[in-house]
Amino acid sequence: MNAGETQREPWIVGVSGASGTPYAAAVLRALLAAGESVDLVVSRASRLTLLDETGISFRDAHWQEDLGEWLARGADGKPGTFETDLTRVRYWSAGDLAAGPSSGSYPAKGMLIVPASTAAVAGVALGLSKDLLQRAAGVTLKERRPLVVAVRETPLNGQTLRHLVTLDDLGAVVVPTSPAFYAGATHIQDLVDFVAGRVLDAVGVGHGLYRRWEGDLGGGGK
Repeated sequence: MNAGETQREPWIVGVSGASGTPYAAAVLRALLAAGESVDLVVSRASRLTLLDETGISFRDAHWQEDLGEWLARGADGKPGTFETDLTRVRYWSAGDLAAGPSSGSYPAKGMLIVPASTAAVAGVALGLSKDLLQRAAGVTLKERRPLVVAVRETPLNGQTLRHLVTLDDLGAVVVPTSPAFYAGATHIQDLVDFVAGRVLDAVGVGHGLYRRWEGDLGGGGK
């Protein structure tokens, strides 16, 4: 880093194999719109989900092209809905355990796992570090940085609930992907954006993704 330059300090965003890739897209767009830098880790399982939910094949060698196509889609699958500048995104392969986010000395603000599968939840809670997503989450916890886990599963069994309690005990914030309806949602994107907004609320990143509750009953219909 040259004199006068500020150190890049990204948010690490991990995308696991749970259904809910529109949640990840909304979080990524909002982080970039807020002027934040992002380090992206897309798990192997999430590529299958992304292909199933959007028809997009996410490839390491063409990640910018594929990410651009993904983030341009609305939650309804319509292409060309959004425009996003990817210049502040750095991509790491999930199999690269020597990547920057695998070390506590790598500067990062924290990590968001969106969506978080039960397998990812278990791996992080047990400290398995089976891939870069789990390793980066473990590093985030040991460095006492913010970790948000947006779990996407229903119903939840006792084992997963115990893993979530463990993550809470370790300092993570568990955000179920449960949209609210008081914000006057009229489109599937509104429901997705509410969850994405709550994820960003948990780490103090500003956004305008949903209408906040102000005690005005019936306000959702306005």
